[in-house]
Amino acid sequence: MLLGIDLGTSSVKVVVMAEDGSVQKSASAGYAIDSPRQGWAETDPGAWWVATASAVASLGSLGAVEAVGVAGQMHGLVLTNGEGRALRPAVLWADERSTLEVDRYRRLDPHLLRRLANPPATGMAGPTLLWLRTHESQLYASARWALQPKDWLRMQLTGEAYSEPTDASATLLYDLVDDSWSSQLLRELQLRADLLPELVAGEQPAGRLTEKAAGELGLKAGIPVAAGAADIAASLVGHGVLAPGPVLLTIGTGAQMTTVRNALVADPTMRTNVFRTVETGRCYSMAAILNAGLALDWVRRLFGAGWDELYGSIERVPRGSGGVTFLPYLVGERAPGPGAGARAAWSGLALHDGKEHLFKAALEGVAFELRQAAEALEATGVSIGDIQLAGGGAANHAWRQLLADVQGKRLLAVAAPAGAARGAALLAGVAAGIYRSVQETAAIAPRCDLVAEPGVDADTYSTLYREWRAMSPRNSIN
Repeated sequence: MLLGIDLGTSSVKVVVMAEDGSVQKSASAGYAIDSPRQGWAETDPGAWWVATASAVASLGSLGAVEAVGVAGQMHGLVLTNGEGRALRPAVLWADERSTLEVDRYRRLDPHLLRRLANPPATGMAGPTLLWLRTHESQLYASARWALQPKDWLRMQLTGEAYSEPTDASATLLYDLVDDSWSSQLLRELQLRADLLPELVAGEQPAGRLTEKAAGELGLKAGIPVAAGAADIAASLVGHGVLAPGPVLLTIGTGAQMTTVRNALVADPTMRTNVFRTVETGRCYSMAAILNAGLALDWVRRLFGAGWDELYGSIERVPRGSGGVTFLPYLVGERAPGPGAGARAAWSGLALHDGKEHLFKAALEGVAFELRQAAEALEATGVSIGDIQLAGGGAANHAWRQLLADVQGKRLLAVAAPAGAARGAALLAGVAAGIYRSVQETAAIAPRCDLVAEPGVDADTYSTLYREWRAMSPRNSIN
């Protein structure tokens, strides 16, 4: 048996997987995202550990687990001491405090920026580290490690600090051409190179489970813990997307549309991202939006509604929401987005409109934003046929149909829960010698089932999308 842990933005998901790839047990536990100031997004890492221990404990007897793998939310930053104790709350990907630091990145030599291969954005570890150096200089000076969220969690398991290329490549501290931390960037920005841990391949052991962690989790001490992967890279492994061709849409707090490339393919327009896969020499292109489940959950909570009520508006309100539109920018989007200054808004409201019109407009706004992301991905040379759906935010039937109509594509659901956690478990299996390579795990990939295809509303939604795009701060996409 193998244990996979996926440290998400608002909850941790854990799975126990058999060697044949079947998920035997799964559980999750949540924690809060704090916003002590406008535009800030933080979480106490201690809450991550409490939730992980709770979720793992709920799985029952785990004496047969032979290895552990970790995946997790990208871009965030945890400053720690030498023992891995967090010195302050973790700064998350949705955080917007580092606007001035992003401007500093943009003034870097264009040759250096091209080697980062990604547009500078708030919430990424590099700009956040610059902000901490300026505004919390004593903590910055006293810190021993600057870790990604899942790397912090792994350090709690093993007592050892490491990172790996899939997470590192998304920090804006990484040279994707040399496939290593960027020593040139660190010199240019006068950031401490010693804060960044050694890189280990995601399928390699990055330590063994300590007696203390084993006791808290109910596992055997001494079993290997794989270096793991960022959640999107782990999800590609978990869903068997290891080669170019398939396009995977994952909807959670944020949403990502990803596809594997055989080589580094940077977007010259900087409208999409490119990060490392777990396999050396391969990358994946990604068009991402931050305001997916995050925006929908905000709308739901604002009206005190349940998810069934929110999704129920799809069938109760006509397409186009009676003229009501929604821009979902509760946090500033990244490229090709409107940036940190954009804000969410409903418009086109009339006296007869009720909350259901606002609900459906919100769902349509997120769906339109996802179509715009798909177009940005296609502009890099990706041909999108069918779209594979993953993530907990893509399970409702009516929501799937709306997405198919807006995208104009067939949607295939991946028949596996918690894809990133499953990917982490597969990487643990390679680390433990159960599988010979990451590529070998493709043989036990989950099946995909057709769940929605464009219907009678698809043409109308193409027109509505063009109208929505004209209103959106992202209307620079042509």
